[in-house]
Amino acid sequence: MGKLVMLPVEEVDISSVKYRPEVIKAPHLTGFTLRFFVWLLENPILGPPILSFLKKMNKIPEMMQHTIIPENPMFRPEFPPQEPEPGTVLVQEDNSAISRVESALACLPPYKPSIHWDSDPSHSFFYWTIRDYAHAYQSGRTTPSVVAEHVISVVEDSNNKKPPMTFLISFSADEIRKQAAASTRRFEEGNPLSILDGIFIAIKDDIDLYPHPTRGGTTWYDKVRPVLEDAVCVSRLRSCGVIFVGKANMHELGLGTTGNNPNYGTTRNPHAVDRYTGGSSSGPAAIVAAGVCSAAIGTDGGGSIRIPSSLCGVVGFKTTYGRTWMKGALCDCGTVEVVGPIASSVEDVMLVYAAMLGSSSADRISLNPAPPRLPCLASSENLKILSSLRLGKYTEWFNNVYSTEISSKCEDILHKVTGTYGSQVIEIALPELQEMQNAHILSIGSESLAALNPEIKNGRLAELTHDTRTNLAIFRSFSAAEYVTAQCIRRRIMYYHMEAFKKVDVIVTPTTGCQIGSSYFSFIIFFLFLDNSMTAPVIPPSALNIGESNLEVSGYLMRFILAGNLLGLPAINVPVGYDKNGLPIGLQLIGRPWGEATILRLASAVEELSAELRNRPSTFYDILKDV
Repeated sequence: MGKLVMLPVEEVDISSVKYRPEVIKAPHLTGFTLRFFVWLLENPILGPPILSFLKKMNKIPEMMQHTIIPENPMFRPEFPPQEPEPGTVLVQEDNSAISRVESALACLPPYKPSIHWDSDPSHSFFYWTIRDYAHAYQSGRTTPSVVAEHVISVVEDSNNKKPPMTFLISFSADEIRKQAAASTRRFEEGNPLSILDGIFIAIKDDIDLYPHPTRGGTTWYDKVRPVLEDAVCVSRLRSCGVIFVGKANMHELGLGTTGNNPNYGTTRNPHAVDRYTGGSSSGPAAIVAAGVCSAAIGTDGGGSIRIPSSLCGVVGFKTTYGRTWMKGALCDCGTVEVVGPIASSVEDVMLVYAAMLGSSSADRISLNPAPPRLPCLASSENLKILSSLRLGKYTEWFNNVYSTEISSKCEDILHKVTGTYGSQVIEIALPELQEMQNAHILSIGSESLAALNPEIKNGRLAELTHDTRTNLAIFRSFSAAEYVTAQCIRRRIMYYHMEAFKKVDVIVTPTTGCQIGSSYFSFIIFFLFLDNSMTAPVIPPSALNIGESNLEVSGYLMRFILAGNLLGLPAINVPVGYDKNGLPIGLQLIGRPWGEATILRLASAVEELSAELRNRPSTFYDILKDV
């Protein structure tokens, strides 16, 4: 194969770029065929040629081995200086978490309890918000201890369902009661710590929550990595009086987008229990969507907050890389992953985000983050700022989804935004999206393997699920040279996005673009493994005990979210409607580096315009209904 030479990125004519749909070609395997495929991949003789074939089908060698890229590598996101966002409140990250939450609370419009407490059941469905819980506690309507008993009962009930919902994989009723009793005493004494006091939050199983073990969805990780203290983000939330319900289920080690986990049971989607939640933050998104918790904390290295939030119909927020401190998370040394909140509303996301934000001392030196800001949604300037926003849309990419229902719902809400606020939609182009996809796979795969290598060498590989082992076999086939090439591509992709942000303030896309189709490769797999099914987000019965590998669907679920991870950009999912099966559809807003306030402001406006479109999930626990 001859070599390919890329133009220097500054010489690329972005306006003439033709969209090339990103493609992943891989077998869809469950049950025995998955187990057999893993045996082949891990065989020292048969594995290398199979992996080589897989990579050639996806043109990875062509891109990573036979292409000359003139740019230097970018081994972690490097951001150009950014102007302060208008109409915002500066949040001092060195202040206490309580102080930051108070700043966020002051940014919200006045609380109207009648919206929820006195609403007509025939009207639109609403989730209980953090301020609803605080109002209930402060008014004496109920106490955290009473609510705790509801939550404990609900968790136990959800585990006894057929099928079980499997929201949590580490849960202690006594621990919840202990936290709730302390919160109740503070309210009785008139000294709640913050608006988050007595608020129930779940923590993804790859984030430390003492005294719970951190397994990362595996059966053994806690044996090699004991938990001695809270993760930094958890400690900050605990200082605000948060009540932690336990460790939420997840796709094993975060290496998957469906949420499938044979180790503890696969979390079910509250909107349809035969469907996946999306992953890897499956438990956090589902437990919020089902009404059990006001919020949850997840991690996002490849859409792992935004994908399940979209599929479960809740809000999922990924911050700029380095905005939150990763200490105490399994992924604390990576360059694509952040920790962030999932909640049922944008205002709840803002409150939780305010408590947990704050860069590490090392990131403050290397990344030089702009000071964190929050949008003043209560300000008279809010409408004026919304009217000035320029929304970037790459139409061909935007419309490349499995069902036109997805793009149509997202298009409809953009029309509402422009019609209501006067915001402007501007056409943009983003070159080399296939290259971005491969660079992300190389990056997250290499970083995951580096973190796991010591345990794999000590014989732990066989204790992982077959899905995880499939991914690790692919990751092991990457070379150091390919990894460096991926980082050169990262620099090019950063340039293209920064050029787009010279014209627009926010990039808008559907959050997920799940697509199902057949391919020549699937035809081959049919003859090799007698399994030619291409999955939708329905949970195949054969995947429950052994697992499932469907990298094609993973690629389509991740289509729109990779810039947030590879480039470290902030992004948020906002629910905007449902498909014909009643399954949620999400709109994604991608912001400039350190531009959390802008996308939170726009997300709040989108949420308000979509409020009447929200439906009650088929599995929903109305925690405050009877108190």
